[in-house]
Amino acid sequence: MSRTEEKKNVINPGALVLIHLDAKREFLVTVERGLKLSTDHGNMELDEVIGKPFGYIGRTHLGKEFYCLKPCTADLLFKLKRTTTIVYPKDLGPLLLETTVGPGSRVIDIGTGSGAMALTLAKFVAPDGMVYSYERREEFIDNARKNIERAGYLKNVTFRHYDIGETGFQDKDVDAIFIDVPEPWFVIPKAISVLKSGHHLVSWSPSMEQVKRTVETLKENDFIRITVKEIIEREILVRERGVRPRERGITHTAYLVRGQLLYRVKTSQSDF
Repeated sequence: MSRTEEKKNVINPGALVLIHLDAKREFLVTVERGLKLSTDHGNMELDEVIGKPFGYIGRTHLGKEFYCLKPCTADLLFKLKRTTTIVYPKDLGPLLLETTVGPGSRVIDIGTGSGAMALTLAKFVAPDGMVYSYERREEFIDNARKNIERAGYLKNVTFRHYDIGETGFQDKDVDAIFIDVPEPWFVIPKAISVLKSGHHLVSWSPSMEQVKRTVETLKENDFIRITVKEIIEREILVRERGVRPRERGITHTAYLVRGQLLYRVKTSQSDF
């Protein structure tokens, strides 16, 4: 590890750290001087971890070990302050890999909610890309802004306080559109004017009837390679007595619809 990389791996004041006591006790904290964290296993003096590398092992005043870990994207999402339900990491990962989103991309997120989608996209498009997140409820934007600022990606998100059904889009020529609203079929016809041809539109819906209407609308608006998926996640427990699946997994959360927009040359009657 280079000296530059070592510096990046040090817990400095303002760093976001996942404090792990055990599987049921994890805390996402912004480390500051003088900060104390109280748990049922004792108190943690977080001054102790400043200047230490991620992976540092500390002890509470009762002698319980705690571990200072680098939070992954899923950690950030599950620890968001929520005003709405969120898109689960199990759904986000596969779909992002099936789009063209990457560093430098410009994407639209419709339905900011608690900011889970916008935050995930911001990490993908950083350092130079931008997420335009549309939301009609200002209180949701305020909460999402705080969540994303805490994670350190606010510079990659622009919030739009708009009702797309009334105002349409302010941004054009984007590389992907992600929709998390109850009636995506009202948004899709407007989306084709701002989405680059050949690129992806993705929608989340909890019910089959929503999916059916969404797919029909995509077909009517020149989308192809339309797929619908449901992602099921099941953790496997490895123990001395045997290996088995956990009794409860993360099953149905949403149906994921994806399509790519065709390029159509529009002709007027005067061309004939």
